[in-house]
Amino acid sequence: MHSYLNNTENKWPKKLQSDNFKIIIDADSSPVVHETIKVAAQHDIPVYLVKDYAHHTTTDYGEHVTTMYVDTASDSADYKIAALIQENDIVVTGDYGLASIVLHKARAIHHTGFLYSAQNIDTLLLTRHIHHESRKRNKRVKGPSKFTEMDRKQFIISLEQLIKA
Repeated sequence: MHSYLNNTENKWPKKLQSDNFKIIIDADSSPVVHETIKVAAQHDIPVYLVKDYAHHTTTDYGEHVTTMYVDTASDSADYKIAALIQENDIVVTGDYGLASIVLHKARAIHHTGFLYSAQNIDTLLLTRHIHHESRKRNKRVKGPSKFTEMDRKQFIISLEQLIKA
């Protein structure tokens, strides 16, 4: 886990104002789709999977899960998610840009269980920009750590806490 993605910055938001919220997953490359669906089912929370047509599947996740497909163009899923969010929804994404867009209305959680917030999003976006600029100059930039079972377990714990907060 990146040093700037540490648990000391995880400040749980105030209790959700309404029980009428949904979980939206940026599902193209999310490693926690099944875990999110399982936790959501335990709390009767609807789940929306947003993915592009290149990731089409015939998997039936159950009646509380809606799969929405978007064009394969860059950021199509992000635009759809931004259009779907309502107050207090939870968005599962590894995309800092998408997280920054939804934070004004929704909660956003990384697939490692890290919560995005107004306090940490600028640092995350700046780091992403610096890495991008370094790669353009052919400098090697270390990528994210391999997703582990510990990350998966931490995500489940964090999602449960976010739902119950």
